[in-house]
Amino acid sequence: MEKNFLNITMRKVQFTILLIVFSALTFPIGTKESRKNIPKIDFSRSGCELLYEQMKLEGLIQFNTFKAAYTGYIKLNIQNNPLLTVIDFNLPSSKKRMYVLNLVKKEVLFVSYVSHGRNSGGNYATSFSNRNGSHQSSLGFYRTAGTYEGGNGYSLLLDGLEEGINDQARPRAIVIHGADYCSEEVIRSSGRLGRSFGCPALPRELAKPIINTIKGRSLLFIYANQSDYLAMSEVL
Repeated sequence: MEKNFLNITMRKVQFTILLIVFSALTFPIGTKESRKNIPKIDFSRSGCELLYEQMKLEGLIQFNTFKAAYTGYIKLNIQNNPLLTVIDFNLPSSKKRMYVLNLVKKEVLFVSYVSHGRNSGGNYATSFSNRNGSHQSSLGFYRTAGTYEGGNGYSLLLDGLEEGINDQARPRAIVIHGADYCSEEVIRSSGRLGRSFGCPALPRELAKPIINTIKGRSLLFIYANQSDYLAMSEVL
């Protein structure tokens, strides 16, 4: 009986030792100094803010513009296309204001000049329309489609996704294309880019590479901080 008692006691001691070792390995307390080196994660910040920082977009794209674009990307990107193209019409045409982003790889693929519609304004686009014949730009979210060769050369079809805001893009023939009036030379001579009939027109040398990158159902967002658009949009 005494032998059995000793065996039981030894088993308890062995179990206690094993438990202590397991706890130390699983939940290391560490020194005060080592705990200082554990990186802190800020769970209070949104995914949009983190992505904006990770892509180093500060100084390139206004955060409010990116936030609006990202909001639509989350809601409308049902096919998980990593590309998002942003045109910021808060900026003048004399500034590069079109950005092609890969949100998965966290890369800025293109930064380009882009023209707006001739009846939308001079250097700044301030008036927008969904009406055929207005020769104005339309704001909002679009999905890119296929390409074709037309009067303006290689062009990209666009489908407007916001009813009453840009859903007449196809009937209006609003497409992305290259144009001679969209160049630094024109800016130097005129102080601004030339203007289109409502299309987002690009420099000739960038039109084809940008079109080939974003064609095929990626999202395009054309933005201006306009109260009418923000009130009408069901995406933002």
